[in-house]
Amino acid sequence: MEIDWAELPQPVDDGATDHLEGMALPPVVLSSTAGGKVDLSTLSGTVVLYIYPMTGTPGVALPDGWNDIPGARGCTPQSCSFRDHYAELTAAGAAAVFGISTQSPEAQAEAAERLHLPFPLLSDVAGALSEALSLPTFETAQGTHHKRVTLIARDGQVVARFYPVFPPDSDAPTVLAWLEQH
Repeated sequence: MEIDWAELPQPVDDGATDHLEGMALPPVVLSSTAGGKVDLSTLSGTVVLYIYPMTGTPGVALPDGWNDIPGARGCTPQSCSFRDHYAELTAAGAAAVFGISTQSPEAQAEAAERLHLPFPLLSDVAGALSEALSLPTFETAQGTHHKRVTLIARDGQVVARFYPVFPPDSDAPTVLAWLEQH
């Protein structure tokens, strides 16, 4: 199903991520769909972290009013765009790509398998990353969700951030262009 981005409310830059550039990735350990856990503070090289609200699951209704929340819709197209550009991202210098949401490890594993992602998804189900980095979030009846933001870190330090990300499927090409220029 094709999404008409013009029909959805666009997020605005509210300054909620201005503090992130220059920050060190915190010692937050997240469950990985590749198995085990990832300590973000130990990541080296150039790492792309795309942080998103929630990947929908076939047959499961989205939270009430999801399409009315600016920037909420589009997690699957965003992940698929990173999947489709993964080889180019690594060729441009990305040592790793991770998608992160507050969904459970089980939900992340289902999405990673269904979408055939060549990189792991990480679960911030406890909100540890949100808290450590003061990430912007929003609430639904189903819980707390990250607002969409993408970070590029080099040797554990955030060197670039993209926020708001809209439309979501433009994120990977934007990150690729940044990597190629830097």
